[in-house]
Amino acid sequence: MSGVGTWCVGRDGVVDHPAEGSGVAVEPATVATGPSGPAGSRGGLDYYLVHPVGGPGAGPPTGILVEEFVYGADHVAVRLDSAGWLAGEPGWRGASGFSRAIRADAGVRGRIVPVERDGADLLHRRLTGSGLPAEAALRGHLGAGPPLPTSPPLRLGGEVTPGYHDTRVYRVLFANALTPDGLAEVQRTWRMAIPDDAGHPQARVLGTARLRVGDDAYTWEVRRVVAGAAWCLDVTVDLAGASDEGVAPVLRSLTATLRRQGLVPVTRERFS
Repeated sequence: MSGVGTWCVGRDGVVDHPAEGSGVAVEPATVATGPSGPAGSRGGLDYYLVHPVGGPGAGPPTGILVEEFVYGADHVAVRLDSAGWLAGEPGWRGASGFSRAIRADAGVRGRIVPVERDGADLLHRRLTGSGLPAEAALRGHLGAGPPLPTSPPLRLGGEVTPGYHDTRVYRVLFANALTPDGLAEVQRTWRMAIPDDAGHPQARVLGTARLRVGDDAYTWEVRRVVAGAAWCLDVTVDLAGASDEGVAPVLRSLTATLRRQGLVPVTRERFS
């Protein structure tokens, strides 16, 4: 949808739409291609409620942010597309600038709350009297974000787990922090093995879990990184054969579990 405006974030954290000649750079409202665009496969829509400056304590949500990661052939994130809607504004706007801001600025990030589609639909109905547009329609409003940095995985000899065709390691990096209750819920949901030092403030690995899907095996760890300023999910994938069709839905499901506890996915990388 050409000509649509783009959400930006002013110095005060307010989502705004600078006018031409204001001296504020406005990103071009490039719209993402369809569900299987040239950049790769699309990962499914994520929804956030947007509160006024100050976060949930400053007032009820008045906007909705919709995002979707685009992945390359090896399931690595290559782009983040997004669109936003604010009560009283005419329609949806590209929101790549706002999406980058919530990952880089804790103050802006404090204004959003991850929800399922039902939660976004409920807010849209309350504020407009009508339901949220269908996913296909929302994808038509997504503004294409800039390319995410990627690099080829480091391949070293002897990395494949014995008995398997291929072994890969993925890392999903998150902004925000897990609360103690959120971490406990994740550990319970995944029936994680918890290290003896998990209660120590400097502990890095907070739990390990395993899953078999067909003949493939998945092992993952929840980790603190950057001195606890961020969190990640490290997933080791042991593939029994050449097909990796099961990788994307498993990574999507694991990411969604952490997102429900308030973490905001930043990117997905492949280490090996």
